[in-house]
Amino acid sequence: MLELLVCALFTIVPDYLYRRYGQGKRLGKEITLYSIWFELRWGIVTCVMLTVGLITVIFYNHPSTTSATVFFRTVPIVPEINGRVAQVHVGSSQKVEKGAPIFTLDSRTQEAAAEAARRKIAEVDATLVVAKADILAYDGKIQEAKSALQQGLDELQTKRELRQRNENVVATREIERLENIVAGREAAVASTTASQAAAQTKIATLLPAERASAEAALAQAEVELGKTVVRAGFAGHIEQFTLRAGDIVNPFMRPAGIIIPEEAGRGRLQAGFGQIEAQVIKVGMLAEVTCISKPWAVIPMVVTGVQDFIAAGQIRSGEQLIDAQQVMRPGTILAFLEPLYQGGLDGVTPGSSCIANAYSSNHDVIAAKDTGTLRRIALHAVDAVGLVHAMLLRIQAQVLPIKILVLSGH
Repeated sequence: MLELLVCALFTIVPDYLYRRYGQGKRLGKEITLYSIWFELRWGIVTCVMLTVGLITVIFYNHPSTTSATVFFRTVPIVPEINGRVAQVHVGSSQKVEKGAPIFTLDSRTQEAAAEAARRKIAEVDATLVVAKADILAYDGKIQEAKSALQQGLDELQTKRELRQRNENVVATREIERLENIVAGREAAVASTTASQAAAQTKIATLLPAERASAEAALAQAEVELGKTVVRAGFAGHIEQFTLRAGDIVNPFMRPAGIIIPEEAGRGRLQAGFGQIEAQVIKVGMLAEVTCISKPWAVIPMVVTGVQDFIAAGQIRSGEQLIDAQQVMRPGTILAFLEPLYQGGLDGVTPGSSCIANAYSSNHDVIAAKDTGTLRRIALHAVDAVGLVHAMLLRIQAQVLPIKILVLSGH
């Protein structure tokens, strides 16, 4: 309507003034309700053509959308393990700090596993003490075996010397007996030494490995025990939390609730513009928004990102072929808007619906030396008509509460 009124000032009004003062025709006389078309046909046709052209230029070069929302993310509250709820520490719609416990699962199984791992470590330590005592015992046994061996060798040597002097003094069978005794005592020394070496190896290698394994089992048990306490990964608000003590939770089933981060929906706004404006929406464009949750306010924004694909065209692998007719509604170009000034979105509730305008600027093209005069004039006109869209947004901001509260049926 505003575009029509502006165009009428340059078409219908001059045509009427010419008919009135140039041709002397008067309203109600020569210019009546039935003769308006015939008398003002040039002005009306020109007004319609100019209005259509102006609207096209405005909406293409300065796109607008009502599909603008302050999106925010939510994080489901899901435990890492199955279990029965033993204690609930928070309630629904409550603020929590980072690391604060939300609920605790029954931890008797995990505590038993941790205690068993501690007992295993204590058992290995006791075995280590016993093995060190065995080393000392083996030292005594080795000394005893060596002494017996030496005694046998001395006796065998004495018998051999006596036999060399007189064969009838010592019998051959006696020499063989002493040789067998010495061989047995040598085997005893070797066996005791090997047992001592095995005990030393056990102290140096086996028992440390068993203790490390037990410590790893304890660490794993403590990790599993820590999973029984579900904590907030960041500061935020808990919503839709209805969990109670005695409930069974499963990470593969529905979540126990959601956490909304404190900073969610506070920094930027997402707006979906028509596909025809894909060549116009650029990073760095200035924009303005007005939101339902903050009426009568126009917030200056800047385009900080443009999604280079349209979500409506996404497909997932499946057993059926995709038909293009299945896409019932055309998708939009998603643009990310951030406040031009710090705190611009203060007072705008996350999730609020907004109206957004983006304004193209051809200043660099106009300032270029190789740009022709006619093109500069046209680009100046394109940038100037953005004022009309800005006026429309402000009018929408003023009437938005009336539209919501009065005209929507409240």
